[in-house]
Amino acid sequence: MRAVLVLYFKYFLSWDDDLATSIYHTFVALCYLTPILGAIVADTWLGKFKTIVYLSIVYTIGQAVLSVSSIHDLTDSDRDGIPNQIHVHVILSMLGLILIAFGTGGIKPCVAAFGGDQFEDHQEKQRNRFFSIFYLSINAGSLLSTIITPILRGEECGIYTKQKCYPLAFGVPAALMAIALIVFIAGSTMYKRAEPRGNILVQVSRCIAFSIGNRFKHRSKEFPKREHWLDWASEKYGKQLIAQTKMVLKVLFLYIPLPMFWALFDQQGSRWTLQATTMDGDFGPVQIKPDQMQTVNPILIVIMVPVVDAVIYPLIKKCHINFTPLRKMTVGMFLAAVAFVIAALVQIQIDKTLPNFPGAGESQIKIINLGNANATVHFNTGTSFSVKNLASTGYTTFETAQLKDINVTYGNETWSNKFTHMEKERRTLEITNRGHIIADLLVDDVTAKPEQGMNKIRFINNLNTTINITMDGVEFGEVMYFAATNYTSFERGAKDIVVDTGLQNCTAKSRVFGYGSAYTLVVETCNSNGMTLTYIEDIQPNSFSMAWQIPQYFVITCAEVVFSVTGLSFSYSQAPANMKSVLQAGWLLTVAVGNIIVLIIAGASKLNEPWEEYILFAALLVAVTVVFAIMAYFYTYVDPAEVEAKLVEEEKKEKQPPVWGNGTGPVAQTRM
Repeated sequence: MRAVLVLYFKYFLSWDDDLATSIYHTFVALCYLTPILGAIVADTWLGKFKTIVYLSIVYTIGQAVLSVSSIHDLTDSDRDGIPNQIHVHVILSMLGLILIAFGTGGIKPCVAAFGGDQFEDHQEKQRNRFFSIFYLSINAGSLLSTIITPILRGEECGIYTKQKCYPLAFGVPAALMAIALIVFIAGSTMYKRAEPRGNILVQVSRCIAFSIGNRFKHRSKEFPKREHWLDWASEKYGKQLIAQTKMVLKVLFLYIPLPMFWALFDQQGSRWTLQATTMDGDFGPVQIKPDQMQTVNPILIVIMVPVVDAVIYPLIKKCHINFTPLRKMTVGMFLAAVAFVIAALVQIQIDKTLPNFPGAGESQIKIINLGNANATVHFNTGTSFSVKNLASTGYTTFETAQLKDINVTYGNETWSNKFTHMEKERRTLEITNRGHIIADLLVDDVTAKPEQGMNKIRFINNLNTTINITMDGVEFGEVMYFAATNYTSFERGAKDIVVDTGLQNCTAKSRVFGYGSAYTLVVETCNSNGMTLTYIEDIQPNSFSMAWQIPQYFVITCAEVVFSVTGLSFSYSQAPANMKSVLQAGWLLTVAVGNIIVLIIAGASKLNEPWEEYILFAALLVAVTVVFAIMAYFYTYVDPAEVEAKLVEEEKKEKQPPVWGNGTGPVAQTRM
């Protein structure tokens, strides 16, 4: 569903890039904040199995609500293809996303931990293999979805008017989630279910609070120091709970730097997708949509997880390198920073291919000479152009405040006029000398790259009669002489063009349009010999291939394999038996904080260029990685099962009654 979510925000709800990105990351953050609730419910009341079942139902309902919210006919009372009450769609969308966030967030910590529960303590190798397969399965699903969901979105559907089919793109995941839930329930008799052990999170919180309060009361130097600050809770709480709390806090402290990794990683679905919209998706026989580029990540995951698990790690071990989990995670964080440096370099190259659109206080004008002789156009700013017949200039930038008079000369005949110009506006000055000089200043709706890699096409009629124009089944209606149609969006490829003059019907095949271009097509002739069209490029098509995004996806996938898979296993292995879901939720919480970091930096950053923001994120992650590496160096790995068993044994010994000898006192014990 996330594969098309940012495009749904931008193109269906008509939000700008910044708002779409912000809401996207807010949603992702909520999805990873709610796991703490799911963990509490699972470990305290319902157990992992029931929590997964109940919250999966909430998840499915939310997905269905989101699908309904994307039906444009829902509020399209005048049947023009545009919802009349967009706020209804926004409210339903937000309701659906909130339900999804609570559903997916609630089950996230339970699914991984529930899988881990199926293994015994001595099956550590098999459990680690399970986490790899589990992560592989997630990305296999992601691979299918990032291929299929954009295709479903690309279909056109609707009751009254046809539009991009977001209801289908969101509805299919809802149906699949319902099927998955049924399959999961069907296997319920085979699962090993650990019973919930009470409100452990509340106990831990109270233990921490009591320890802090007790330490504050005994802050005087007359009280001897204790080995750990949590030992000040020993007056009220048992050794086992204190030891478990120490283990959890030790890992949670280590998690503090981790959100920065996710701040970069989750931008694949927002900034990197938007980056792809300005690139060329032509891969020869295959055409890739911007939101389909995300398939590179799950494809590489499916390939690399088994390769890394079965080949790379064993090779490193044979080289006698102690590649501990925390060292793996450190390498992963560094690789993510490298991926963003690559993304910045790609963005710099993309920027070189983008048109120079007018900024504040600027206007742009291009000239099209539709006459049968050369013309000279003079602006009051002192700029002049000589334009051949049936030719055009590129866009020229002027200061809006200074631009007033325009003079057009054909031979000895001159035409002049004053125009009112608006800043940040592009215009086309069309001129002709047929009969007498005629000039018109058209407003060009091409002050940004066309959305979703589409192509904007308009026509100018240079025939001395009114004509009807149809392109690829889209009717432009009647077009009078010297008039221009509005721009209409078309997908990539060659299109069939039909021009009807009333006396003659002409057909032609257009040139192959690429991605993200805009053209003005001038109809010059339409007779028994066919049709003549002049193509004037208003915005050049995307020329920088999406293939250049593959290196950044490859590097960040390498980062994900050594960071995320390792983190899941590490979180489970270092958690006490009754707090597996809680520590999984803590791990997922780092993802939420990472997405919040994106919101904060994106909102506070004053950087104008996307590549500058990429470099900023990379630099921040490098700094954080150094801090994490230092923290990891001082971390001591523990075996929770061994620690707990030792404490249980000690408690048993303490509870045993003393053994008396000869009626005179306890038997003396020899110190070992």
